[in-house]
Amino acid sequence: MIETLLGGFLGGVFRVVPEILKFMDAKNERSHELSMQDKALEFQKLKGDQKIEEISTQGQADWNTGTLDTLKEALAGQMKSGVAWIDGLSSSVRPVVTYWFMLLYCAAKTAVFITAINAGSPWTDAIKLSWTEADQALWAGILNFWFINRVFEKVK
Repeated sequence: MIETLLGGFLGGVFRVVPEILKFMDAKNERSHELSMQDKALEFQKLKGDQKIEEISTQGQADWNTGTLDTLKEALAGQMKSGVAWIDGLSSSVRPVVTYWFMLLYCAAKTAVFITAINAGSPWTDAIKLSWTEADQALWAGILNFWFINRVFEKVK
């Protein structure tokens, strides 16, 4: 009798074990498939982000090109009108404004110097009061502008 029970039990176990193994294998396969789908989704997301970045970069490049073309066209339009007195007036605006502001700047610095002298400061202190670090930076910028401009013109 024990052999019958043991035989029936072992037959059932041998029948159930493959089904359990199939179930475990299917579970692992579904888990692997889900993992692969997550990886594919992550890859597609990265690919989409890269495409967005590429489109953005291309758009920025197109914008820059358009801006430069517009600036070139605007500058070309400012060069010559064909009317002599208008062209002369147009070309004198920047120098006149530059000389005017340079005159005002020098007058303001002279006023600071004279005020310091009239207040009883020695002329060395009056110079120090009228010539600040901001003036040094401004002066360096002006000199660099004009002399570096000459270097570029000679290269042309």
